[in-house]
Formats: sequence, C-alpha cells, structure tokens
Amino acid sequence: MTSTSKPTDDKTAKIKEFLDTLLASSGLRLDFAILAANPQTQAASEPEISVEFTGPDTSLLTARNAELLHSIEHLAAKVLRFEPEQHDRISFDAENFKALRNRELELMAEAGADRVHATHRPYAFPPMNSRERRLLHLALSNLGLPTASTSDGPRRFVVAYPKGTEPVEPKGPSTQDRTHAIRKTFRRR
Repeated sequence: MTSTSKPTDDKTAKIKEFLDTLLASSGLRLDFAILAANPQTQAASEPEISVEFTGPDTSLLTARNAELLHSIEHLAAKVLRFEPEQHDRISFDAENFKALRNRELELMAEAGADRVHATHRPYAFPPMNSRERRLLHLALSNLGLPTASTSDGPRRFVVAYPKGTEPVEPKGPSTQDRTHAIRKTFRRR
C-alpha cells in the first residue's frame, strides 16, 4: 500500500491520495508507482500519468481480462474529472498486462488484415472494450483497411473491410427498438 513516487503536481497528488484510500479500505496488498510524463517530451499517444501496480494481489487486478484494473483506472479518471474522450491521458498496469494485450491486439489486427486481403470479405473481431477497439481501429488503419464498430454495449466489436469498401451500418433494429418491442409484447398479455 505504498507509493514509490513523489507527487510533483496536482494530478499525481490526487491519484496518490485516491489509491492510498482505495488500497487501505479494500485490503488489497498492492504497491504502486506513479509516473508523470514530462509535457515537453511527451508523445501525443502517451498518457500523462501512468501507474504500475506490484504486490501479491496483482493477479486479482489482471483476472477476467483485467476488469478490476480497468475499473480502478476508470475511477481514477473520474477523480481527475477527465471527460470520456480524455481517459487515454491516464494508464494503469499490472504485471505488464496492457503491454502484452496491446501486442496481442497488433497481432490480431495483422491476422485479420491478412484474412481480409485473402478473402476480399469483411472480418469481424470478437467483442472488446472501447480502448481495445480504438487500438484495433488504429492498427487496421495503419494497415490501410477501413473499419467500423458494430453492436451495442459490451457486445460491441470491430469489423475490418477490404480496401475501397465503405463500412456498412447494420440493417437491424437498434437495441432500444428491440427492448421497446419486447416490453410491448409483455404488456399485451
């Protein structure tokens, strides 16, 4: 439950206070290091603040596709009052999970692109969270393929299309329309 960094500004101080409180109240046996990027040398794609967790309970953070790690990161973004489009300004990691997952997404993009080139047909990736979909969109864009996200909520996924093909919007009722129709069916009984 200790930090190995010295808060240098307001954001890192807020993150340190948030994590100290969270770890003390949760009973998680974790240590963390806060790394604040230098604004003069920071690349546009790098987060302003990175937090690396270590300790006996890191496996709890990375279980179930790092659900807990992502949740804590989301709460920290809320503590800093970042808008949803600014959530990339902060990054939490444990046991190098995100770096390994990013590499896995790059390999998925390459394999998907190869499949699209070979079959000349769209390829749908499995559902994933918004950050992973964004990384997949960027990787596929770098490979020259148009992409689109399809479906709703946790079932949302990326589709890669052959070059020269425009992404197609699904022609089914929206989730809201389906929900309304189902409710209407039950009201008639």
